[in-house]
Amino acid sequence: MGSTISPVVAPGAMRRLPQPSLPAGDLLLRPWTPGDAGQVLDAFRDAEIQRWHRVAMTTHEEALAWVGRWAGAWEAETAAGWAVTDAVTGAVLGRVGLRDMDLPEGRAEVGYWVLPAARGRGVAVRAVSAAVRWGFEGLGLHRLELQHSTRNHASCRVAGKAGFAVEGVLRAALLHADGWHDMEVHALLNA
Repeated sequence: MGSTISPVVAPGAMRRLPQPSLPAGDLLLRPWTPGDAGQVLDAFRDAEIQRWHRVAMTTHEEALAWVGRWAGAWEAETAAGWAVTDAVTGAVLGRVGLRDMDLPEGRAEVGYWVLPAARGRGVAVRAVSAAVRWGFEGLGLHRLELQHSTRNHASCRVAGKAGFAVEGVLRAALLHADGWHDMEVHALLNA
């Protein structure tokens, strides 16, 4: 069955190209590699990352599988994920990604985390802004959403500083280890 509306982003637009690295001042967003598995495992041992991302990862093999899924998601055009690194040293500082992509509808959701040693330096805002720029200018998406628990005040600040407007709250929308959380929805349009 056909559609009366042309896709915002044509299927195949991502998989035809290699995933780019994205400069962001003193940061470089680059595709994940198997060599990053140790840093990923360390990240998911952090209590704050576990709290907000609900991921339990205990083995190097699980971290390798997590890293490997990003290449498959790129090929499937369902997500794009980057290691956020120090542009000079190459040290992994965090992650940023566009997930739940719907290319024909031109939308995706932004997700990120920052390692404890890199927090408080604007890393998340710069990484999110670089991913947004690529999503809008490089890929041609129309709408990016960012959701966070209403209890996660740091993510709310990141969303605001990255230019996302608050659209509302989804009540009891996501189950965390400590119960159901209301999720605040932010969005940014490619205008």
